[in-house]
Amino acid sequence: MTAIVSQTWLLVQWQARRLTEALPLLVVVQMLLSVSTIYGYGMLAGNPTGADALYLATGAPTVALITVGLVMTPQIVAQAKTEGSLDWLRTLPVPRPLFLLSDLLLWTVLALPGVVLGVFAGVWRFDVHLAVAPWLVPAAMAISLTAAAVGYSLATLLKPALANLLTQVLVFVILLFSPISYPVERMPQAVQAVQAFLPFQPMAEVMRAGLASQDFTVPPQSVAVLVVWCGLSLVGATLALRKQA
Repeated sequence: MTAIVSQTWLLVQWQARRLTEALPLLVVVQMLLSVSTIYGYGMLAGNPTGADALYLATGAPTVALITVGLVMTPQIVAQAKTEGSLDWLRTLPVPRPLFLLSDLLLWTVLALPGVVLGVFAGVWRFDVHLAVAPWLVPAAMAISLTAAAVGYSLATLLKPALANLLTQVLVFVILLFSPISYPVERMPQAVQAVQAFLPFQPMAEVMRAGLASQDFTVPPQSVAVLVVWCGLSLVGATLALRKQA
């Protein structure tokens, strides 16, 4: 167990040092995304109150977590494939799952500043009162791990150019066509049925209930969907690493 922890920590350090110049910029971009989501949606909505304000205030942290995993992670992994550092890393005598674990830990930590800033920006902009649930931290980690694992799988299986293109499409899907900052009931019935089985709506519902537990609850189906996506994405990312070894 000690060897596993030591190897994982060394891999985290290696990845962080490899991205020494990029990591600060990634953190800044992710924080700006959280704030711009709050104030951009706020300008579109005017001065929302009640449930609408809570949806917007709690949507930005969810967007921050998802975009780090599904957008930034594939781009960095695709870059590593292009420059050859990912192939070199796989030559090390380290179990493949530890590669995944170290990267997921790094991206989870990277997402935290934007999440925290997004929460404060939402409270300030929409003048809402939050009631943080005690299970918010593990729930946020589950969301981040799921998004990062899915993004890692895409970047590992797809060619770098295609992975980068797909991340650009996902940005629009997450920001505009996912029920994160607005109720799913506003979407067409057919789209609602699809969203019920995608991870975005459950992620938003878990985060929303964790931040505003006095106003929202998490449907059992959403918890089940998120757990399934988390498990399948972790297994898929691990298998993708082994396939490409």
